[in-house]
Amino acid sequence: MKVNSSFPYLLYLVISEKDCLGKDFLTVAERAIIGGVDIIQLREKNDSTEVFLRKALKLKEVTDKHNIPLIINDHAEVAREAGCSGIHVGNNDTAPKILRGQPYFKDKMIGYSIEYLSQLENENTAVSDYLGISPIFSTDTKRDTVTEWGLDGLSKIRSLTHKPLIAIGNINFSNAAAVIKAGADTLAVVSAVCGAKNPEKAAYELKNEILK
Repeated sequence: MKVNSSFPYLLYLVISEKDCLGKDFLTVAERAIIGGVDIIQLREKNDSTEVFLRKALKLKEVTDKHNIPLIINDHAEVAREAGCSGIHVGNNDTAPKILRGQPYFKDKMIGYSIEYLSQLENENTAVSDYLGISPIFSTDTKRDTVTEWGLDGLSKIRSLTHKPLIAIGNINFSNAAAVIKAGADTLAVVSAVCGAKNPEKAAYELKNEILK
């Protein structure tokens, strides 16, 4: 696989304490990094700012130790206070164009979820560093989505933009190669690693599918 030089991260873990199914999320994150995860997003939609920040600071110790970026889902204050590498937002969150105008996010990584093809032409896409194509396949870990893109939808988006595409949504070992072939630069996973008995092994196997 040819690595996108503007976004050289092949395996992207989206993690929350809940998705780790009782396992310590910091341990899951570290084992996943050792297995091959290149970048991590912390998504805690139901936590207070205080709790979310506390988790982010602890996770950043792990990601800093392994020299990989930590992205925060949707919460600009947590991203700033924890000194994270960037933020990922959707249509109902603070818009990328607004974030890019804030001093902290001027040079930070901003990811933007694509739910409609029309988004590819807006200013938010223009200022974002990568696009999250969500979901490729429907998933129980995220139910507030609009479009299930499928492989054909992903290929269509690939034909319309040169932005790095991060595919997410029920991606696992069995479909990873097909998703890459359809045009994804990066695979984002939740349950396939967080819910695995052996997160390190799961990440290793996924990473090798990407690299084939």
